[in-house]
Amino acid sequence: MKSSAKHIKLTSIDDLFSTEESRIDEQREKVQDVPLTELYPFKNHPFKVQNDERMQETVESIKEYGVLVPAIARPREEGGYELVAGHRRHFASQLAGMDTMPVIIRDLDDDAATIIMVDSNLQRESLLPSERAWAYKMKLEAIRRRAGRPSNNSRQVVGNLESADIVGQATGESGRQVQRFIRLTQLIPQIMDMVDDRKIAFNPAVELSYLSPDEQTNLLDAMESEQATPSLSQAQRLKRFSQEGNLTLDMMRVIMSEEKKPVEDKKLTFEESELNDMFPKSFPRDKRKTLIKKLVAKWVRSYMQEQSR
Repeated sequence: MKSSAKHIKLTSIDDLFSTEESRIDEQREKVQDVPLTELYPFKNHPFKVQNDERMQETVESIKEYGVLVPAIARPREEGGYELVAGHRRHFASQLAGMDTMPVIIRDLDDDAATIIMVDSNLQRESLLPSERAWAYKMKLEAIRRRAGRPSNNSRQVVGNLESADIVGQATGESGRQVQRFIRLTQLIPQIMDMVDDRKIAFNPAVELSYLSPDEQTNLLDAMESEQATPSLSQAQRLKRFSQEGNLTLDMMRVIMSEEKKPVEDKKLTFEESELNDMFPKSFPRDKRKTLIKKLVAKWVRSYMQEQSR
């Protein structure tokens, strides 16, 4: 019997390594230059892309250096790609007169794309309350849907607060605060705009979110007629009357017509001895007041930004 070994063709070492390298290369994410006209915004994108001063800075940077950080997009069934991260870079590229921009294309389901889209924007320094509210809501819903189909290596997320805690991890906010932001999505657009414009503070706005849409519309009338916006205590009473079924337009006008108590102008003073231990002995006395004012001003700016979240 003749041997058939001579008919066996062995793959060379070079071919083996070449094939494996090709497989790895196929799996590796690649940056592609995609025409701007083929990139579409994410559905219900909650973050506003505005042609403001910061946008103009981005435009000038792109003109000089190009887009340094690739956007992330996913294929659309209708053709082209849906932006997941990089809406501001896309708009800036248009303003800069570019034809293409670097993009990483990923196959993502709706929930994975939503989570990436939200997380990539939450790190921005200044977000409007409405942007944060809708972003938290979208991410929370995506997390809950994914929790309903856990993998072998993940446990199901249980409870509203636990899910909200996960949403807040990206920004260091508690689950309770995340839930309070999501409450704002119950506001009618006109009142939400007033919150964004800081005409209504965050805490009163949360209380007002418990009013029905019709009651909120009536409240706009009451605010207009009395030329006033609700304080926290007024918003809490409006909410209580609403829950009791007694919130009428006349009642709103009565509450909004109340005179708010003026803030008392009290002086805050320190004895020099109270401050001595806070400064090195070599620190000039005449510079202490200037430094204290600067530090307090810096803290106030940080505090106001935190409160507006």
